[in-house]
Amino acid sequence: MIRQLAQENSEELGGLAGWAVDLMEALGGPGAAITVGLDNIFPPIPSELVLPLAGFTAAQGTFTLLGALLWTTVGSVVGALIVYYLGRLLGRERTRWLISKVPLMKADDFDVAEKWFAKHGTKAVFFGRMVPLVRSFISLPAGIEKMAFWKFLVLTTLGSLIWNSIFVVAGYLLGANWHVVEEYAGVFQIIVIVAVVIAVGLFVYKRLRSRNRTAA
Repeated sequence: MIRQLAQENSEELGGLAGWAVDLMEALGGPGAAITVGLDNIFPPIPSELVLPLAGFTAAQGTFTLLGALLWTTVGSVVGALIVYYLGRLLGRERTRWLISKVPLMKADDFDVAEKWFAKHGTKAVFFGRMVPLVRSFISLPAGIEKMAFWKFLVLTTLGSLIWNSIFVVAGYLLGANWHVVEEYAGVFQIIVIVAVVIAVGLFVYKRLRSRNRTAA
């Protein structure tokens, strides 16, 4: 029933969207938590798609709007905690060693990043929950640097609640036009991806230029 309503004024639901709707119909709130939580572990599952669908599903009575906000935030936090503990398990020395083995990278790069996180880690974790792609990875350095658990938990919960509320409420209000939210969010995601690609490109260019000068 919900799948049919979701397809009104939009394309045939399939892939991730169809799977998310089916899971939320079958499990209710926990289904929404699972789909959003996986976004933290597998970035190809975009929260910008799942969250408006959760709001739309809530509008159809599968669960309440408050329930949608609660369950999606629980999913975000649990997914972030899994990545956080992976970072703690990996540890500082292993990470530094691994980075030193990556082509064009040096152990000093880790030291620079570590100093930056020590200074801006609180803001990075909070605001990182509201940036596509970054939200899936920011928990890792928090774990590696062993940010206090309760500090990480509070920042992640607040950041996730704000981000989730925007998309869930929009999907709830738009109804069958929920996909409009994902379309606009997709533009933001593309901007972030382009910025990351440019930053990586500049880093590689500078590192190769420095290496060539050293060789000369």
